[in-house]
Amino acid sequence: MGPSGPCAIDAAMAKVVFPDHLLQHTGGERELDVVAANFRELLAVLESKWPGTAEVFAKCAVAIDDQIYQDAFLEPLQPHSEVFFMQRIEGG
Repeated sequence: MGPSGPCAIDAAMAKVVFPDHLLQHTGGERELDVVAANFRELLAVLESKWPGTAEVFAKCAVAIDDQIYQDAFLEPLQPHSEVFFMQRIEGG
């Protein structure tokens, strides 16, 4: 175990950015640094910080390091990843 603890190897510090339409769910917080190994863990951290928001965030599209995903549930996060939530684009 190194000086940063046992999770330092397995998890990455991601910068999470929330657009205007989600600020009502984050108490106005636009950016947050989160330690998570993948998107699923990131959602769990957000749910613990803001209970009841997991469903809201799960319905969003997300960009992880400039790659847009409609379903990013198992996508890994790299050290210094940037995660940006956005409204899902629906087609018909």
